[in-house]
Amino acid sequence: MEQTFVKQTIALWEQSVKRVTDTFKGFSEEAFQADIAPGRNRPVYMLGHLVAVHDRMLPLLGLGARNWPELDAAFIRTPDRTVADIPSTADLLARFDQVNAQLAAKFAELTPAQWLEKHADVSAEDFAKEPHRNRFNVLLGRTSHIAYHQGQLVWAKK
Repeated sequence: MEQTFVKQTIALWEQSVKRVTDTFKGFSEEAFQADIAPGRNRPVYMLGHLVAVHDRMLPLLGLGARNWPELDAAFIRTPDRTVADIPSTADLLARFDQVNAQLAAKFAELTPAQWLEKHADVSAEDFAKEPHRNRFNVLLGRTSHIAYHQGQLVWAKK
């Protein structure tokens, strides 16, 4: 039964990644640089943000080291347009594909019991009190995060 829940959730993750990837790949370079709404983020910023967030999942889930911790300065810690020198759209798209392929491969290696283990940002003491702070819950949250940004990107496609 647990295997079914894990497989269904990973399938939802993969569907969400594919949907947002297809959306990004449908943008022109001009569309990537335009505000989604006046004074709001650009799609290129959202792409970089998702790359950085997904890259952070590797150590958070105990699946390996990050690839690009330097992206946090431009896409996690500061708002859009704060950092002038960001990677190109093509580079960010390639990184997005790479990190999501890494995550998919690592997800396939985890057993249902391993999904219920604590994630790296919770202490053993806190996890004993709050066992929902596990890897599986991180996956659920990050899947919702993709959907949130997918919803924002709809406005950019108008």
